[in-house]
Amino acid sequence: MKSLHKENDFNEMKIRIARLSEDSKRKWGRMNTAQMLCHCNLILQIPLKKIELPEINILFRTIGICTKKEMQIFNNGIPHNMPCFRKVIVNFECDFEQEKTKLLKTLDEYQEAFRRNQLPGRHVLFGKMTEKDWGFLEYKHLDHHLKQFSI
Repeated sequence: MKSLHKENDFNEMKIRIARLSEDSKRKWGRMNTAQMLCHCNLILQIPLKKIELPEINILFRTIGICTKKEMQIFNNGIPHNMPCFRKVIVNFECDFEQEKTKLLKTLDEYQEAFRRNQLPGRHVLFGKMTEKDWGFLEYKHLDHHLKQFSI
């Protein structure tokens, strides 16, 4: 399984982000490239404890835990147009170059938090989280959105 905690996979992700252009065409969804970069940056801020998600009910928590396990067992991707928390929805205009720079910086911060063993032990949706869980799920999320723009 690919993971942001593996040097080759981490570097691959940075190269793919660098290949993204403002004019990259999306295959699905509503976000443009700048909005997608902002969204990915916000998602990475969750394990950095810069964004706190609201608690959810037991039904959604159970679905989240099962989804995490299914993705790990079958190594499948994130479904298109999946709902997400309001705090990480980006439906406002963003500057492409600024968002690209911010995402790459946040990726480096994430890598440093991993190296220092500072990743949280829990996620509101996915439940108990190990370092392996974080690396896998954060890789899958970035991969999902870069594929959205054919990168």
